[in-house]
Amino acid sequence: MGSLTITIILLPQAIAFALIAELPPQAGLYTAIVGGLVAALWGASSHIKTGPSNAISLLVLSALAATLTPGTPEFVVAAGMLAVMAGIFQLTMGLARLGMLVNFVSHSVIVGFASGAAILIAINQVRRLLGLQFSSQTLIETLYGVSSTILHTHWPTAALGVSTIGLIFLIRKLNPKLPAIFLSMTLISIVVYILALDRQGVEVIGQLPTSLPPLAQLPIFDINFIARLSTGALAVGAIGLVQTTAISRAISAQTGQRTDSNQEFIGQGLANIAAGLFSGYACSGSFAISAVHLKSGARSQISTIFSSVLVVIVMFTIAPLAAFLPRTALAGVLIVTAYGMIDQAEIRRIWRSTRGDAIIMLTTFLGTLFLSLEFAVLAGILLSFAHYIMKTSVPRVYAVLPDENFSHFVQQRADQAPCPQLGIIKISGDLYFGAVSHVEEMILEHLGQHPDQRFLLFRMHGVNQCDFSGIHMLETIRHTCQERGGDIFFMKVQPPSMALMKTTGFYDQLGADHFLKEEEAIGYLFHKLIDPAICIYECPVRAFLECQNLPKQLHTLNEDLTTEIPPDSVAEITPLNLWKKLHSEGKPCQVIDVREPREFMRGHIPEAELIPFPKLLTNGANLPPDETVELIFVCRGGRRSTRAAHILQNRGRRNVRVLQGGMLAWEAAGLLEAIDT
Repeated sequence: MGSLTITIILLPQAIAFALIAELPPQAGLYTAIVGGLVAALWGASSHIKTGPSNAISLLVLSALAATLTPGTPEFVVAAGMLAVMAGIFQLTMGLARLGMLVNFVSHSVIVGFASGAAILIAINQVRRLLGLQFSSQTLIETLYGVSSTILHTHWPTAALGVSTIGLIFLIRKLNPKLPAIFLSMTLISIVVYILALDRQGVEVIGQLPTSLPPLAQLPIFDINFIARLSTGALAVGAIGLVQTTAISRAISAQTGQRTDSNQEFIGQGLANIAAGLFSGYACSGSFAISAVHLKSGARSQISTIFSSVLVVIVMFTIAPLAAFLPRTALAGVLIVTAYGMIDQAEIRRIWRSTRGDAIIMLTTFLGTLFLSLEFAVLAGILLSFAHYIMKTSVPRVYAVLPDENFSHFVQQRADQAPCPQLGIIKISGDLYFGAVSHVEEMILEHLGQHPDQRFLLFRMHGVNQCDFSGIHMLETIRHTCQERGGDIFFMKVQPPSMALMKTTGFYDQLGADHFLKEEEAIGYLFHKLIDPAICIYECPVRAFLECQNLPKQLHTLNEDLTTEIPPDSVAEITPLNLWKKLHSEGKPCQVIDVREPREFMRGHIPEAELIPFPKLLTNGANLPPDETVELIFVCRGGRRSTRAAHILQNRGRRNVRVLQGGMLAWEAAGLLEAIDT
């Protein structure tokens, strides 16, 4: 039953769509038979019905009419050659597994092209609907031709055409399940036959062939001819693939069937090649017939194959009656079809969505109306690619901070003070050659706004792909941070990006300790790199959970605590050597703990004297005047003590060292601590 339903709808549409392309009716029938059969055998979807379509037919006419005269044998041959070339393009795309490229063509292109094509089809068919005699190639010429010859309307022709339109809408209103187009065309053909209107000036399609699709004689070795058709073939192939993919997605949403786009491309390519070789023209998936195929309960392409066979049978049996089918009735069918092509709801949705999609739709629509269709289609597709590139070339790059509960990272507000030493940057988008310039610019702008930040931590879970340009950009950012005495670190790097970092050597340049787990990243950087002297004495911000317990001792110091300390500028002593020195009778030394009192009370070296960092720098400390006494500075991790020793060295003090690794290293060595209570 599904095959019969499809055949009843397919027959009149195949004849009518051939009329759009200015091709003989049998070309549409041959395309429906051969194209539908081959696509069913090699396509991927169980529900897509391939055959002539209104948009493709109009595109074929536009591609050929510029150089060939419609209605001539050469025009018919060129239509077949165009189908073969478009099919080869589609087949190549499928075999090369480039089906995913269609995903980059915006749906707005299809909506804009379909709407423009609908208007062109409707206006072009007014001539046949009213029986007017003029020739035109553009929309303006057609409108002028209609307006200048409207007084010469052939009224019997016009009456039949308008009656066809009225019958279609009436039948649909009375019973939407009936094949309105098929019944209307049948009734009108009977009227023409009974009243012999074909003898009164009503143009009919004439006798249909009663033979199988013949093999066409195509100029497959004519290079100049192929070159002339190449642009049109590319446009026909591209819009056919995009249209078929859109139908496949819509049907998959209802059935849940996942389709292989590459296999569907192969099926469409073979269908077009076969249709062109057997006297047909370019074809694609048809949404209307595919929807009927789905609603009829068909589960596979068997019904599609049977429908192609039924078209052959019906073509043999009804050929005499079809000879009386008036072209004005076909024009009426096409005008009704064109009206259905304009998806007003979808147009409104796109118009209200994003500016980019609206521009793509409007550009394709206007191009379809006023430019050559192949140029309009290709321009719309290129505009889609440009829109995609523009969106992906500007990934979101912004600073983040922990939320109030220190459980999640959120975007840093404009009124929120960041950590002056560590910036956390989130990148949302791929780091490929088209995007790295924007990302680098945003990161450098951030560093310019926060000149004291020496360390950057990148959250990379939003970066799914990275190419060599992205790696090179990260190397540049690292060099910038290193010039400040800092470095860059990463967390949540996605596997593809991590793989590239390793193969390019970037991972080894940084070292494994630069790639941190999210839950440990801040703690690691806080205890290893962030200078607590800045946190305690210069920074009023407590951005991280780890710095909540730090004392706030903001003092006006004469020293810049953000300057870089050159490597190896301050001598160090290991915990074990310090312990030995304190318990030997060698040269005297004095251990000075530069931490805050409450830190000191939790545990310190028994022989150490507490002189907090700010007191040490404001000359309020009672340091031994004898420089033969070695000063050994101690803090929690070694950074405050190193800065204190470095400052004193710059002031002329000699014979100073720091405890390597600070109290953390002393504790790790298992050495004795004193605790004040």
